[in-house]
Amino acid sequence: MPEGHTLHRLARLHQRRYAGAPVAVSSPQGRFAAEAALLDGRVLERAEAHGKHLFHHYGPHGTVHVHLGLYGTFSEAPLPVEPPVGQVRMRLAGRTHWTDLRGPTRCELLTVAEADAIKARLGPDPLRRDARPDDAWERISRSRTSIAALLMDQSVLAGVGNVYRAEVLFRHGVAPMLPGRSLDAVVWKEIWTDLVTLMRAGVRTGRIDTVADEHLPEVTGRAPRQDRHGGEVYVYRRAGQPCLVCGTPVAHTELAGRNLYWCPVCQPV
Repeated sequence: MPEGHTLHRLARLHQRRYAGAPVAVSSPQGRFAAEAALLDGRVLERAEAHGKHLFHHYGPHGTVHVHLGLYGTFSEAPLPVEPPVGQVRMRLAGRTHWTDLRGPTRCELLTVAEADAIKARLGPDPLRRDARPDDAWERISRSRTSIAALLMDQSVLAGVGNVYRAEVLFRHGVAPMLPGRSLDAVVWKEIWTDLVTLMRAGVRTGRIDTVADEHLPEVTGRAPRQDRHGGEVYVYRRAGQPCLVCGTPVAHTELAGRNLYWCPVCQPV
């Protein structure tokens, strides 16, 4: 599932390419046809992301809410438009480019109030300037739930996924099963600041890199990471491989149906 930086990259791209002008909206697949007909030819006023959610605002005509889920993707291309390929839920065409949305978990037209209600259910997003990290800390500091689970709870913290979760806990030496209420407030502030830095870098580059310069392949002589997610990481998807810092095999388990990775030595209980 795409993490928050991917949605913010999409929001910036759509803002740059489509906002401020009328857009052609259609649904070649047909599942969004009625909503697309209401928006076709309207001005897309603004695109924004909150956590893993993308919003296209059309003023009084409503807001398109997209959640990509596990399989959703956007494809972008310059004009002219081409015949649709596959199950295109929503097609957007502007002055210079067009984009197709396929396979999202959600693609729906909402009122402004309904869109605001979705945002209100989400925790602070490290990539948003209006984020209030103290709101997340209030939940974390009172919870017996593990910090690993809390970081993935989008009502606590929006936009953090499996990769950022595993990597930020490693970078700060925090055992993933530590109860939230046992986390030091100073460490939480460091984690939040680190997430802001890491995720902003992800928006710029389109990949997740969390490894310090001294642990990069060109410095240590190890082979670069080969993974479809890209980026150099410490523990994510490295189960059984030596920790880049201490050499201990990276541990792996499942937590709430998601893979969890950590170093038992660098992240002691």
